[in-house]
Amino acid sequence: MKFTKFLIPALAAFALAGQAMAADKFKVGYLRVMDDAQAIAAYEGGFYKKHGLDVELVEFKSGTDLIKAIVGGQLDTGVLGFTNAVAWASKGADLKVVGGAQTGYHAILARDDAGIKKVSDLKGKTLASQAEGSTADTVLKGVVLKEAGLKADDVNVMGVSPQVAVQSLVGKRVDAAFLFEPQASIAKLIAPVKQVYEIGEVWPFPCMVVITSGDTLNKKKDAVWKSLDAQREAIDLLQKKPAEASKLIAGYFIAEPTLKTLKQGEVPREAVITSAIKSQTFSAALTPKEQARMQEIAGIMQEQGALKTRDGKPFEVKNILDLSWQQERKL
Repeated sequence: MKFTKFLIPALAAFALAGQAMAADKFKVGYLRVMDDAQAIAAYEGGFYKKHGLDVELVEFKSGTDLIKAIVGGQLDTGVLGFTNAVAWASKGADLKVVGGAQTGYHAILARDDAGIKKVSDLKGKTLASQAEGSTADTVLKGVVLKEAGLKADDVNVMGVSPQVAVQSLVGKRVDAAFLFEPQASIAKLIAPVKQVYEIGEVWPFPCMVVITSGDTLNKKKDAVWKSLDAQREAIDLLQKKPAEASKLIAGYFIAEPTLKTLKQGEVPREAVITSAIKSQTFSAALTPKEQARMQEIAGIMQEQGALKTRDGKPFEVKNILDLSWQQERKL
């Protein structure tokens, strides 16, 4: 009885301590795509710990869910598409873009038997892409198809996950797919496809950025900056030593140690991911040119009706930028 008397308060204290420890964790959200490799590599490489942060890496299935968690205060920062921040900020959400991540790589892969050699050949075809309103969907309809002289309804666009898009190519359920990495590299190895376009080669844009809330930035500025320092170190590893970085993150994208390919047999997953990393351009900073491109994308979103301001005027991207970290670091 006496033992129970002392045990219950002790257990209660232990539970409270555990809750406090959990609350002290700095939560970073990410999507399981190569665009978010900096967040994953910073975690697996111990860079967050090196910079004094106890980080919990939280996976999300969509940018919309991730941004909701930031707005709701369940998440401190996240690496996700710039368009998500703009769309929510235009509705009054207190969001800040505090750093860069990755310059948009989106490739159109067409089945060998689909008769597609260029973007304009997509007319009347079925294309797997991401959900309507996503960054990929915005640039696909507002840039890629438009510059090829196509309207959005000239192509049957299926909004699916990247994984489903790859399987749809394999199963011949679509003629082509608009993919980012590593799904583009995986598709080239397991499906009879060819690349006919890559937006980063002709229209580079800051696809993924680091986002937080204004409230988090005010209350946890030091921690936010430490997380950016850690991710910057991870970006250096990704850019300079892709094979080493691949060892840290390959398991996030390919479950099995090897990938069965059409022509090369079993290929180590690290080799596949190393190739995918090399196709990317990661950057912790946002240059003036990239900021201008972000403003251009906001304009495209307004044209598409995906972004509306209360007064009908153009959305000012500069109002959600807080680049004090990169200015302090002289990036």
